[in-house]
Amino acid sequence: MDYYLNGQILAPSDARVSVEDAGFQHAVGLFETMQTYRGRVFRLGQHLDRLAESARQFGLEVDTARLADAVEQTLAHNRLDRARLRLTYTPGPLSLLSGDDAPSAGSTLLVVPSQPTEYDPAYFDQGITTLIAQPAANPFDPVAGHKTLAYWGRLFTLRRAARAGAGEAIWLNVTNHLASGAVSNLLLIKDGQLLTPIARGEEVDGALPAPVLPGVTRAAVLELAADLGLDVHRRMLSVDDLLGADEAFLTNSSWLVLPVTRVEKAAIGDGTVGDVTRELRGRLLDLIERETAP
Repeated sequence: MDYYLNGQILAPSDARVSVEDAGFQHAVGLFETMQTYRGRVFRLGQHLDRLAESARQFGLEVDTARLADAVEQTLAHNRLDRARLRLTYTPGPLSLLSGDDAPSAGSTLLVVPSQPTEYDPAYFDQGITTLIAQPAANPFDPVAGHKTLAYWGRLFTLRRAARAGAGEAIWLNVTNHLASGAVSNLLLIKDGQLLTPIARGEEVDGALPAPVLPGVTRAAVLELAADLGLDVHRRMLSVDDLLGADEAFLTNSSWLVLPVTRVEKAAIGDGTVGDVTRELRGRLLDLIERETAP
């Protein structure tokens, strides 16, 4: 598959970014990972709006129309039906001492298509085991809750989980409340209610910023949960809430709804995939089918 880079469609071997780029030099940049179905990205607008809002908060300017055009060019050129897309934006070369918040004229926009990740069907039929990571999500960190290029901390805990035979690492914030998975959002079912940690943008007035990414798939699942008649609550949650849940699952754009049936040695509920989790996954697949129909 060929890549989009700054207005050109290039073979992977020809797609080069300057060593002076702020993404390479300082991990200054943002990215979105999206899935295409029948040649259309599920909720492209929400992905691009999230990136643009993060850029605004960091003093950068992003034209979402330009981003959307880059995605469409990539899809059309490669004639993609089902694919994974990663869009990366950086401000290009950056003078950190200039005091100028204006974006560089040399900003970098890269879209990389690839085959979607194929997960073992047992993940969805039997659920996965997760580990609890050390407290790391910090509301005082200005990049927490944003999808920035400074992502190694999350990938490091995900790798540790994989080495232990687990499918994801559950992150805590610095007050030991639940935050998210390393690369996903966390949701619980308890007594007919859906519970999820507060994400960035959902805080009450005067509260500390939430160091949790407002996931696009999470938002779709919350809509579906409300349609299903579940009471939806965004609130501070503890490890005890997780261990005492009837069901738990993780959401992201790649695996959609992934059931969690064990946290380390402890079973969630009866240790099997719950009915509500299965229902929400099925409804999400139906929603994607409708929204990406030709």
